[in-house]
Amino acid sequence: MNLETWFLVIYFIAMVGIGVWTLKIGNKDSEGYLLGGRSLGPAVTALRLQSSSMSGYMFLGAGSLAYTKGYFSLWYAMGDIGGGVLNLSILGRRMRKLSQILGSLTSIEYLEHRYPSPWIRAIAAPVAVFCIFFYVMSQFIAGGRGLEMVTGIPYAWALLIAVGVIVFYTFLGGYLAVAYTDFVQAIIMLIGMVWILIGTMQAVGGWTAGNNAVGEINPNLLTMWGPDGFGSVQWGVIIGAVLVFSIGYMGWPHVNVSHMAMKRPSVARTASMYATGFNLLFIPAPYIVGIMALILLPNLDNPELAVFQVADTVLPNFAVGIVMAGIMAAIMSTADALLLQSGTIASQDLFQRFIKKDMSDSQSVWVSRFTVLILAIIGYIVAVNDPPAVAEVVIFSTTVLGAAFVPVYVAAAWWKKANVPGAISSMVLGTVSSVVWQLTGLVDVTGVDPMGIGIVCSTLALILVSLATQKSHPVPAHVVAALKETDKIGAIPAHMLTGQNDALAAQVPKDA
Repeated sequence: MNLETWFLVIYFIAMVGIGVWTLKIGNKDSEGYLLGGRSLGPAVTALRLQSSSMSGYMFLGAGSLAYTKGYFSLWYAMGDIGGGVLNLSILGRRMRKLSQILGSLTSIEYLEHRYPSPWIRAIAAPVAVFCIFFYVMSQFIAGGRGLEMVTGIPYAWALLIAVGVIVFYTFLGGYLAVAYTDFVQAIIMLIGMVWILIGTMQAVGGWTAGNNAVGEINPNLLTMWGPDGFGSVQWGVIIGAVLVFSIGYMGWPHVNVSHMAMKRPSVARTASMYATGFNLLFIPAPYIVGIMALILLPNLDNPELAVFQVADTVLPNFAVGIVMAGIMAAIMSTADALLLQSGTIASQDLFQRFIKKDMSDSQSVWVSRFTVLILAIIGYIVAVNDPPAVAEVVIFSTTVLGAAFVPVYVAAAWWKKANVPGAISSMVLGTVSSVVWQLTGLVDVTGVDPMGIGIVCSTLALILVSLATQKSHPVPAHVVAALKETDKIGAIPAHMLTGQNDALAAQVPKDA
């Protein structure tokens, strides 16, 4: 084996080791497996949230966008840099507090507890699983391509190895394994990407020389307007690009579960500082590397491999191994979170909620585990036979998730008048409008991004329908009481916890 492969082997063994280490806590009960016992501090919370939302897109999609669009790609980076702090600031403390008051173990269950109706979960769970499946498939593809390039192993076998390692530690340790592997992976991602950036800038002769060379290829690549210049700008697409990775985070169930797993609500404040620091160092790098790849690799056949190929070109062999571990870390940290969230939704939000309501904690954990395994097998089969472009799959799935869920998650914690009809109409209209906009080609016709139209439609639906149905569908008293407590800074009073307050518990649906 070459040096790069040895680094990857050591990295894989370390990730599996974390899965084994967290096995005991993950086996305790549903809260242990699904939320890590609500025990995570600020650093792990922040880096877990960021690494699980960055994904292989940052090493494949970001480089591809930059290679083809130049500095226009930084519109996506601008949204990404602020996404973590926005999410933690707007949802972090409130969602952590409200989810515990209402007794929620999953981010979809949290929505039903906040908007008490079985239809909430019946609509939200399938939409989430559908989008998450395509998102996780894109991570499998990225992992397989990365391993194939470094090791020379055929794509099918490289994909199998990547999927196998991810499934193994997620299967064993649940959320705690995902959280701690994501924390380690975020550090590796940061080291790897910064190293590539430094090597790239040295190879092109510095910032000024690099930009001058790019300008000779096409001066428009040095602007934020794209290769065809200002006249071709579609402002709706730009707005959507910023929205996808800024407020879009707040609609991703696999990211929002990070808030629910914090040790205490106040963790969100410190975590936001860690998240901002990580983003400022990490996010601009792959876009800049992708732009400079135009100089270093002018005839690159597949732009998605820009960051991979640049790393292989500008770095010594031992460094390529570390960088490749960083690339695999980005991919795996998102894939594990997506797989666990898929299993969670299947076991808690579909199977236990609608099929076997008396399922024990142990049974619930095993249903979640087997769902992870089944989805991984299906994802592998699809990815190995007809792999689509990673950037396209990621942007589509995250757009739909954001359009469907951002308004209901934000209103759940902040707006006391948001009710069941408003939430249902918001999720349905957000999903339908963004999917139709994407599939019918209205993006090209109107110049408006699917995320932009989806967020507008879902937000208006939530507000207008909630206000119109206040009398027929008032927000339940126990939810109003929980929201008032969520407004306050400080520990949750014992009497506000569902299991310790008979009056409050009686108002929560028995089958929720």
